[in-house]
Amino acid sequence: MKFKRESKINAGLKQMDIVPLVDCVFLLLIFFMLSASFVAVPGINIKLPKAISSQKINTKPLTLIISSEDIIYLEGEPYPAKEIEDHLRQEKIESIFIKADKGASLGTVVTIWDICKDLGINKIGIATTPQNQ
Repeated sequence: MKFKRESKINAGLKQMDIVPLVDCVFLLLIFFMLSASFVAVPGINIKLPKAISSQKINTKPLTLIISSEDIIYLEGEPYPAKEIEDHLRQEKIESIFIKADKGASLGTVVTIWDICKDLGINKIGIATTPQNQ
């Protein structure tokens, strides 16, 4: 008795064509890339000065930012110095953290420092970056 080694069903399926699959995946990739919305988070761009003696703090004090244009930001909102004094007085802040751009004038930093000292805030920190960065 003689058996056939190949059947007629499997004779045409020796290779599967994957080109249409690659085309579909490529089109889906392009669709999702074009339809994705990229959200830019607004922020204040500052360059902190470098210091050798910087250390990390573990508490979460109120952060005050001074930009290179001497604009003072408190909780992300721009404030004049007099309104900052009123805000700090109302909130009864115990500690404050000043992030001043290295291009900010020293006078603005000293003004904020004096306001904090006048209000009795004794824990005042200034943000820096480590010297090796």
